[in-house]
Amino acid sequence: MRRRHLLAAALFAVAPKPSRAAAGQATRGKLPLIATFSILGDMVASVGGDDVSVRVLVGPNQDVHIYEPAPRDLRDVVAASAVVENGLGLEGWMARLTGAAGFKGRTIVAAAQVKPRTMKEDGAIATDPHAWQNPQNGVLYAQSIAAGLSAADPAHAQAYASAATAYEDAIRQADARIEAAFASIPANRRRIITTHDAFGYYGARYGIEFLAAEGISTESEPSAKQIAALVRQIKREKIHAVFIENMTSDRMAKMLARETGAV
Repeated sequence: MRRRHLLAAALFAVAPKPSRAAAGQATRGKLPLIATFSILGDMVASVGGDDVSVRVLVGPNQDVHIYEPAPRDLRDVVAASAVVENGLGLEGWMARLTGAAGFKGRTIVAAAQVKPRTMKEDGAIATDPHAWQNPQNGVLYAQSIAAGLSAADPAHAQAYASAATAYEDAIRQADARIEAAFASIPANRRRIITTHDAFGYYGARYGIEFLAAEGISTESEPSAKQIAALVRQIKREKIHAVFIENMTSDRMAKMLARETGAV
């Protein structure tokens, strides 16, 4: 149980509490911004503070990969001064959305300074867009966001720079705490099976090996045969903890833990 709580806490340790701006409330006198998904929305709110109003397109517990814009999203993009996106191919729908909206504002790519990793996707090697999973990349995100906001709103550039510096310090402190926490776990026990190859940056930063779940995907319900194969894999690889994305039911995770003795 402790390992499960440790990883869950570590994954989200650098996420700040969203402000009213991150909740998408448009406010007069504030720079109107669009953030493509909730993690970026929190980052932008932390750097922008009271000088920005942030509208998030893909909220918590929603999948940025399969986002479908609503009419309201189109209107908000038209009204925005800047759009903050992750980049690295995460938001494949973004160009279509801004094109349909006739967006003329500034596009801020949060991952612009990140050295990308690769991942397996549909049997092929692709760029891994989940760079924020490494807190050290989170520092680069904050810097890119601050630079973009300063270019879009020079009058508040100093405020953005100061907020970004404080936010970067908080991220570095969280990174140090996470590193220290994982140091207590032997390297050969830092092995996790996952159905979504999204944690490569996190694993590389903290020495965790993520293994693909054999025959299981996030796009469909697994069959009894696939579940049996996964149980065998967990036992064979000596996996001690089972995790599942918060966008899906935890029923399978509980069943796998029961069948394998993992937590």
